[in-house]
Amino acid sequence: MARIFHERRRWLIGATGTLLLATSALAQLTPPTKTKALEGGITATERLMRDSGVLLRVLSVYEAGGRRLGGGEDIEPAMFIQAAEVMRDFVHAYHDKQQDELIFPLFKKHGRMVGLVDVLMAQHAAGQKLTTAILELAPKSGSTAERQSMIDAMQASIVLYRPHVARELTDVLPTLRTLITPNEYDELSAALDKDEAEKLGKEGFDKMAKKVEAVEKRIGINDLETFTPKT
Repeated sequence: MARIFHERRRWLIGATGTLLLATSALAQLTPPTKTKALEGGITATERLMRDSGVLLRVLSVYEAGGRRLGGGEDIEPAMFIQAAEVMRDFVHAYHDKQQDELIFPLFKKHGRMVGLVDVLMAQHAAGQKLTTAILELAPKSGSTAERQSMIDAMQASIVLYRPHVARELTDVLPTLRTLITPNEYDELSAALDKDEAEKLGKEGFDKMAKKVEAVEKRIGINDLETFTPKT
């Protein structure tokens, strides 16, 4: 009887070991979960970073234009109107709104960085008011008072958005992926992709980026080499 018990025990141990080996081999053969990154598409974080880059380029236009206006140089109002239109149509109506509706609520839901998120949302509203002011003042910038008011509004946009974007890039976006599962992250990426198509149309981002590039060329800051210090 003891011999039979030992034989059965040896068989169970052997069978268990075989099963574990088979499971391990199967796991190696099973492809990983298909994520947006593996598909080669743009992820939520990459999209938001890319969009922030357009915003920073508009701020560079404001900075260069404001400096030249402040020095008494005459610049076509159309350049400032076009730059501010990108802020209105791309930054406020699309990029900021995506964050307010799809990104920041995740932080509030999980109780993470709630204070920071509240400040960022309030700054979105403040930035929109500044852009409205620039669009109103640009056609009137021939007079000294309106010109100075527009310079002040552009400078205020720079002061507002540069640290704003920096906090998003260093604090918000690195934390985003820790709040949700990989599948939820892919769903978020798909939602942002769909939102872009609906709001900006086909190749909407590329059109906006080219619009900014055209303004950069007209104001003389399109060549990145000009920003390199001469030593």
